[in-house]
Amino acid sequence: MSELLQAVTLRGQHASLVPLHPDHAAALADAARDGELWRLWYTVVPRPEGMAAEIERRLGLHAAGSMLPFAVLDAQGVPVGMTTYMNIDRVHRRVEIGSTWYARRVQRSALNTECKRMLLTHAFETLDCIAVEFRTHRLNTQSRRAIERLGAQLDGILRAHQRTADGSLRDTAVYSITAAEWPTIRQHLDHQLSRQR
Repeated sequence: MSELLQAVTLRGQHASLVPLHPDHAAALADAARDGELWRLWYTVVPRPEGMAAEIERRLGLHAAGSMLPFAVLDAQGVPVGMTTYMNIDRVHRRVEIGSTWYARRVQRSALNTECKRMLLTHAFETLDCIAVEFRTHRLNTQSRRAIERLGAQLDGILRAHQRTADGSLRDTAVYSITAAEWPTIRQHLDHQLSRQR
């Protein structure tokens, strides 16, 4: 298996990222209930009763070589969301950080900043990626602001890029951070974390 797909655990002060496992289903269903996240029309969060199936889907994509899924744990070790490396390009050493969601109680907190800091550090400093992408619905302003706060640059908008679950067309905003930009972005994220403590 490519090192880009090797299951790892990443630990910080506010959060830990652990390999996603079926045993996380009940706690992640509770996390999704915090804010009724599945009701948001511009993103895809599994319904509580569909959490086990979503975990199996992500684990299947890992087995197929296109995703490395994580459960996000808070400082107390409670699962509060999911994130992944996805659209993994082994040849050009690029990954996308995506399919991310968090319980409402930890949104806009140091937990998210630290999770992105850990994922970016691992991508650039261990996996030797040349770039890391972020993608979101063009109209998901909360997600776009969060990505921009990381220091990612907007590469462009993929118009009529995908069909959503309700059949409507999604325009996708594509952002990235390159390896050359990483030292400055890392300093920026460390500064943000020092202010969020």
